[in-house]
Amino acid sequence: MGQQEGSLQKKLKPRHIGFMAMGGVIGTGIFKGSGETIGLAGPGVIVTYILAGLLLLVVMAAMAEMATVYPNRNMKDFIREAFGEKVSFIMGWMYCFMWLSVCVIEVIAAGSFLQYWFPDAPLWALSLGCAAFIILINLLSVGTFGEFEFWFAGIKIAMILIFIVLGAGLIFGFIPSDHTPYLKNFTDYGGFFPNGWSSIFSAMLVVMFSYGGSELIGLTLTETENAEKVLPRVVGSFILRVILFFTLPILIICGLIPWNQLGPESSPFVQVLSSTGLSSAAHIMNFILITAVLSAANSGIYGATRMLYSMAIAGEAPKALAKTNHKGSPVNTLLVCAIVLLGGSMLGIIAQDQLFHILMAVPGFVVILVWICIASSQLKLRKQYPVKPAFKVWGYPYVTGFVVICLSVIAIMFVFDKQSRFSIGICLAVVAVLTVWSFIKFGKGKTGNKRS
Repeated sequence: MGQQEGSLQKKLKPRHIGFMAMGGVIGTGIFKGSGETIGLAGPGVIVTYILAGLLLLVVMAAMAEMATVYPNRNMKDFIREAFGEKVSFIMGWMYCFMWLSVCVIEVIAAGSFLQYWFPDAPLWALSLGCAAFIILINLLSVGTFGEFEFWFAGIKIAMILIFIVLGAGLIFGFIPSDHTPYLKNFTDYGGFFPNGWSSIFSAMLVVMFSYGGSELIGLTLTETENAEKVLPRVVGSFILRVILFFTLPILIICGLIPWNQLGPESSPFVQVLSSTGLSSAAHIMNFILITAVLSAANSGIYGATRMLYSMAIAGEAPKALAKTNHKGSPVNTLLVCAIVLLGGSMLGIIAQDQLFHILMAVPGFVVILVWICIASSQLKLRKQYPVKPAFKVWGYPYVTGFVVICLSVIAIMFVFDKQSRFSIGICLAVVAVLTVWSFIKFGKGKTGNKRS
C-alpha cells in the first residue's frame, strides 16, 4: 500500500551520507577522466583539483549553514527560499537531468567493463542487468540502501588507498622494480607545468565533472537524523577526503609514468598497475572500475529520485511522483529513472562512443549551475535567517561572493569550450525550455520564500 507526502524515512547515518557523497564523486571522473586532465596540464593538474576542492568546500559549508537554520529541508528548498519557485523549479529539473545523464554513462560503462569477462555477451544486455541491479537496490529501505552504498564506496576507497601505498613504494624504491623513478617524472618532460600555468584552468572543466555529486549530501538531509548537527561535522572530513583521493592518486600516476606517455584508450590506473608487472592487475582494476561506476550510478539514482520526490511535494512535478512504498522508497520516481536507464542502455547499442562524448560535459556544466545557486542562496538568506545559525561560513559575504564569481567564470569557460559546445548547447536549450515552462506554471510574479 503506497504512502503519500512526507513519508521518507530518517534512516541515513553520518557514515552513510559521507560515503554516499564519496560514491557519487569517485567514479568515471577519476578512474577515466584523470587521464584527460593529466594530458591537459601534466603533473600540475593537482593544483586544479585543489582549487576546485576549495570552491567545493565553501559550497558544502554554505549548505551546512542553511541546514542548521532550516531543518528538514534539502538543498532545493534552500534555493526556493532564496529565489522563489521559478529558480527552484529550473534547478530541480536540471539536477534530475544531470543525474540521469550520469546514470546512463555509468551503466553503459559498467556493461563495457563486464565485457572484459563476458566478451560474447551484448553490451545492451549487460548494461540492462546493471541498471536492474541499481534500481533494485534503490527499491530497498533507505537504511539498506545506505548500507549498500557504504560498502560500494568502501571498496573503491580501499582500492585507491592500496593503489597509493603500492605506487609510493614503487616510486621511492621500497618495492623492488626494474626502474625506480623517484621524482624524475615530475621534473623531466617539461617540468611540473609542462603546458604552462594556464593549463590548470583548461583542466577545470573535467575536474568539475569529477567533483560533481558532492552536493548529494544536500539531498540526504530529509532522511538523516539530526541533520543540522551531523552535516557540519561530515562536511569538514568529507572535503579533505575528496581532495586526498584525487590528488594523491594523480601524483602517483604522474610519478610512475611520464604524463605525456599516458594513452587515452584505457584508465591511467590500469596502465600504472600493468607497469608494475602484476599478472592479475587487469582483473583487479576491472573489478574496481565496475564497483566505481555502479556506486556512482547508485548515488545518481538516489539523487534523481529524491529531487523528483521533493519537487512533487512542492508542486513542481506531478503529484504521483510523491508516492512511496512501505519501506519509504519513492517508487514512481524510481519507475521514471528505470525507463530512462532502459532507453539509455538501448542508445548504447547504436551510438556508444558518441553518447559518451555528448553526455560527459552535461554533468559538469549543470553541477556548476547548482553550486552557484547554493552559494548564492546562502549569500542572500544570511541576513533574513529566522534563527541564528549553529554553523557559519567563514568570511561572509566575501568568501561566498568570491566563490560565486569563480564558478560563474568557469561556467562561461564551459560555454566557449569548442569540444563541449554541442553538449552545452543541449544544456542551455533545456534551461530555456524549463524557464518558459516555469513562467507558464507559476506566472509572472515571484511566489517563493515559502514552502508549499
